[in-house]
Amino acid sequence: MNKVAIVGTGQTKFSKDERDVEKLLFESASNCIQSVNNYDSNDIDGVLVSTNNNSKYLGAILSETLGIRPKISHSIEHLCSSGTNAIISAYAYISSGLSDMVLVSGVESATNPGQVLEWDRSRGNLEHPIYWGSMLTKSHKRKFQTTEEELAIVSAKNHKHAMDNPFAYSNEPRTISEVMNSKQITDDLRILDCSRSCSGSSSILLASEEKAKIFSDQPIEITGIGQKTTSASFTKNILGEIESTRIAADLAYKMAKIEAKQIDVAEVHDAFSVCELMAISELGLTSNEKSGEFVRDLFNTENRMINPRGGLIGAGHPLGATGISQTIEITNQLQGKSDKRQISNAKIGLIHNMSAAGTSSSIMVLKN
Repeated sequence: MNKVAIVGTGQTKFSKDERDVEKLLFESASNCIQSVNNYDSNDIDGVLVSTNNNSKYLGAILSETLGIRPKISHSIEHLCSSGTNAIISAYAYISSGLSDMVLVSGVESATNPGQVLEWDRSRGNLEHPIYWGSMLTKSHKRKFQTTEEELAIVSAKNHKHAMDNPFAYSNEPRTISEVMNSKQITDDLRILDCSRSCSGSSSILLASEEKAKIFSDQPIEITGIGQKTTSASFTKNILGEIESTRIAADLAYKMAKIEAKQIDVAEVHDAFSVCELMAISELGLTSNEKSGEFVRDLFNTENRMINPRGGLIGAGHPLGATGISQTIEITNQLQGKSDKRQISNAKIGLIHNMSAAGTSSSIMVLKN
């Protein structure tokens, strides 16, 4: 099985403006291609697009606009974790020998249709993610005595990190008090507890070990992958747990031959404030009972270990691009290219991306 490395990255700024998805894809993919050495369009033999947009044939359209004629080209949709699913698909093509170099581009418009979960009839009229976010929050508060302030710290921390991310949706600082006094959306969620749907695109270029040496001076290897889908319907979940994340993390750690304590930096899926607290527990970085204290310590010491780019809450959440943007951040961290966001001596990084109240999770471990 071939080793697979990340050799190039490119992004657009995430914004609330409605933008054409084809143009966004071209912009981020062009930035990605420009980041590699010795580029030749004939070297890219796979083009994958991750999106929840209803546009068709985007892989082929992006290929033509870039002047690429790939062997493999298609789109991938898996709600919020479409991006990591596309990267893992590219990994499979390369590791199996079916491809040597794959461009993965994620994109979404601000009004993407993936936000409303009409297919899940178990939710009744509660089709918007805000409702499952609220139920998870209520459960976490009851089970682990999580406080409003601890939830607010997650948002304040991630907004603070996003200030140093030029691609983030929001570059505004938010105090704990501002979060706690922001507009009430449900009994348990305020507007600043939530990530924002937005427009944006992120692209990443993966290559076999042999090709990676040609195109990058600092290729970052994907050493661990874990995926798990436990269900589609929310009602099959156990409130207070993200079982899919726990299982996927165990698989990724086993493949990478590491333990959770070895992770230097992580991008976790904070669709709502409570999701970060739940994720860091399921990933084995802390326990549910101590998750609030863990994040408080990070905030007080200005430690950017968790969500250095601002997470989904600070950076924005264009569904198809999110997992790729998370992966770009970890790649940059391991290359020492994250400027003010940089974690000192980062060697091992993790990406956690999930869908639909955690009914499906993807985990990747990257190593310098």
